Amino acid sequence: MWKGNSPGGNQGAAMEETSGELVGQRNWGLEDASGLLAMASLPIMPAWPLPLVSSALTLLLGAFTSLFLWYCYRLGSQDMQALAGSQAGSVSGGPGVCYEAGRPSPGSSGEPGKRPRTEGLVSRRLRAYARRYSWAGMGRVRRAAQGGPGSGGGPGVLGIQRPGLLFLPDLPSAPFVPRDAQRHDVELLESSFPAILRDFGAVSWDFSGTTPLPQGWSPPLAPGCYQLLLYQAGRCQPNNCRRCPGAYRALRGLRSFMSANTFGNAGFSVLLPGARLEGCCGPTNARVRCHLGLKIPPGCELVVGGEPQCWAEGHCLLVDDSFLHTEAHNGSPEDGPRVVFIVDLWHPNVAGAERQALDFVFTPES
Repeated sequence: MWKGNSPGGNQGAAMEETSGELVGQRNWGLEDASGLLAMASLPIMPAWPLPLVSSALTLLLGAFTSLFLWYCYRLGSQDMQALAGSQAGSVSGGPGVCYEAGRPSPGSSGEPGKRPRTEGLVSRRLRAYARRYSWAGMGRVRRAAQGGPGSGGGPGVLGIQRPGLLFLPDLPSAPFVPRDAQRHDVELLESSFPAILRDFGAVSWDFSGTTPLPQGWSPPLAPGCYQLLLYQAGRCQPNNCRRCPGAYRALRGLRSFMSANTFGNAGFSVLLPGARLEGCCGPTNARVRCHLGLKIPPGCELVVGGEPQCWAEGHCLLVDDSFLHTEAHNGSPEDGPRVVFIVDLWHPNVAGAERQALDFVFTPES
């Protein structure tokens, strides 16, 4: 047996408290080796005030969390305000709104080769939607968010197709869409032709331009071009809908109406003799515009993507208005105005998942 002395002073006292009687014994033997090894393996740490450390870590974590939430709020607010402003300037004008060929689209820089400044905002909102849900079933939308070709041109964009805000790549494109692509909605609108025509008669006026605009009618888009909207940029216009119950009832029965999207408009479009809307392109190729002819006098013409067509009373035309198009009334004053009921529908090849994502991005402002 060998003998030794325990460490002296305050350091030994701390060791004695943790080891019990073993440290209290001043004489150690071989049978005490296991206890000594256990004591040697104990970490030697300063006696930190644990409550103070815990409080400091909690405050630090709270500060970082507050900064992160503040950053997310500011980023989201700036994106929403900029996107809302761009949408209001580009798609809220209703059925007659167009981008004139050769002029910068709303929200663009106006410099050749530059993309619309809203493209980055749209892309960020699409990516935010995908993080919340999924990219599943949204191949075209994902390519658009990653910088697919837009109004600035590029692969997949025809020279006569210039959507001003959103271009979905690989979407089948033609100036006129077959009626069978939206058979249900076309047949519903055509069967509602008498009721819609009666509604127009109830809100019509002389369109002389010498009297103040009646309630509900928008200022002329161009000389001789008037409109009364039931839906404007995805928002219902309650007063106009109450005055046009037959048209409103038809809209509520449609399956593809863009009623929850700022690209969605519906209402009466009036073109007086001699009036002309020339060189127009819509904001996106994700929609088709349905024209139901109400009053079509001689001399009226619609040219989309270089292909001429004419309306017929009681029948629908499906138009991809992202193509360059022109509307003209070349008749005489005695012929009266050309009147069509216009409804924005989803493009038949835009899938359900893509529609949900675009509704999320282009939600109407409340």
